[in-house]
Amino acid sequence: MLILTCPACGVTAEETEFHAGGEAHLKRHGPGSSDDEFEQYLFMRANPKGVHFERWRHNNGCGKWFHVARDTVTLEVFGSYAAQTYEPTAEILSAIKERRPDWSQAD
Repeated sequence: MLILTCPACGVTAEETEFHAGGEAHLKRHGPGSSDDEFEQYLFMRANPKGVHFERWRHNNGCGKWFHVARDTVTLEVFGSYAAQTYEPTAEILSAIKERRPDWSQAD
């Protein structure tokens, strides 16, 4: 069971209080984009074995969306941060590097 903290309201709870929303930090392509760009956005997702950045919503609380960094193998949560950020925060990256020194962020 994942234990997540909503950065908007500060509530820490089991994952059943939240709703997973897929991969975080995706580049969204809208009107005027090519078919290839739209296909990439719709269907191509990272599915790493290890550190992954995801979107979550505090369903049974404040209703806000946020991002979570976690390990897909161990289910270890490195932290959560506001969904309005375009990339993981320095604090999150530091927490990951502290616990996974050999990890590097893929572009």
